[in-house]
Amino acid sequence: MAIRKINEDIYNIGAIDWDRELFDELIPLPEGTSYNSFVVFGSEKTALIDAVEPEKEEEFLRNLKELNPKRIDYIIANHAEQDHSGLIPKVLEWYPDARVVTNEKCKGFLMDLLPLKEDVFDVVEDNQTLSLGNKTLEFIIAPWVHWPETMFTYLREDKILFSGDFLGSHLALSNTFSNDDSQTYMAAKRYFAEIMMPFRPMIKKHLQRLEGYDIEMVCTVHGPVYKNPSFIMNHYQEWVSDDVKNLVLIPYVSMHGSTLKAVEFLTDELTNSGIEVLPINMTKADLGKLTIELVDAATIVLAGSTVLMGPHPQMLYTAAMINALRPKTKNISIITSYGWASQATKTLKSLMGTLQAQWLETIDYKGYPKEGDLEKIKALALQIAEKHRVLNLL
Repeated sequence: MAIRKINEDIYNIGAIDWDRELFDELIPLPEGTSYNSFVVFGSEKTALIDAVEPEKEEEFLRNLKELNPKRIDYIIANHAEQDHSGLIPKVLEWYPDARVVTNEKCKGFLMDLLPLKEDVFDVVEDNQTLSLGNKTLEFIIAPWVHWPETMFTYLREDKILFSGDFLGSHLALSNTFSNDDSQTYMAAKRYFAEIMMPFRPMIKKHLQRLEGYDIEMVCTVHGPVYKNPSFIMNHYQEWVSDDVKNLVLIPYVSMHGSTLKAVEFLTDELTNSGIEVLPINMTKADLGKLTIELVDAATIVLAGSTVLMGPHPQMLYTAAMINALRPKTKNISIITSYGWASQATKTLKSLMGTLQAQWLETIDYKGYPKEGDLEKIKALALQIAEKHRVLNLL
């Protein structure tokens, strides 16, 4: 993609990956992604803020050559992960006098991940500034969004926050700036759910801290630039809050229809109580569909079949991912169908030990659900409805 002007003397020379389908060999990318890298020209010095994914070296270097800064004095590394740092050694080949500016912890990570020597670094502290002449960079140490070494860079005169992965979205667009539309919203929410959700407590603190800055533009390393920062920041405030919605999420796997019958019955019972329900067939849906809904769901009910006395492998994966993402859901339960015997519920519960949710009654039944099994599911639906009333969701 061509060079994009962000503001006076500020350019994005990053790359767009229209066809990438998987991130970190884990996260589906239905709309591709982008890797943003910003050049800031000051009256005396020039800074490059973050680099890009090494697979996009040709595009990145072509843009850098076309922009043709006479010098790059500083390479600002907000985050050590290779999709933003991987080409720093190549930039240093072109500009050998450039200094890599980052915090102490990020310096250590970069030296672990890349062929960089200690003498190329300038280490900065929280709130330390760096003058480019008529432009001033302030560094904000912001650990755990989503690695422990992350930081933000604030350009004071332009009131721009270079936020790294924070506030980003996996979205390949030709538009330089966000349209603040539903596409951007869903991509940003999916990104938050898959990457940022486990770090909600830290993100809350960082959002509070950023309230003390006058921010007119947010430049992330993935996705479009926000000219209206309140669009994304207000959504983040909602997502990191403890508030949940009147939603029951039912990720399920049904091998021969027995589990599906229970899911359909539970869905009807909950719907009749005025609760929104979303069953997700985990053999067909991608990870993103589940994670997006985890952001808001008040209750999760895992429903699965038994394979050799244990959970279906897809339900093992689902439980492990829910545990890793640590959503703010308030209630959780399990429904298991089995043939001759089962340890599935016990195994699934053991995989979700970090959740702060309250465990409701779990249900195990043999074969196709009988009248007594359906009565138990109905009782679970009533229990869920009562929990939602206590939360003032009904």
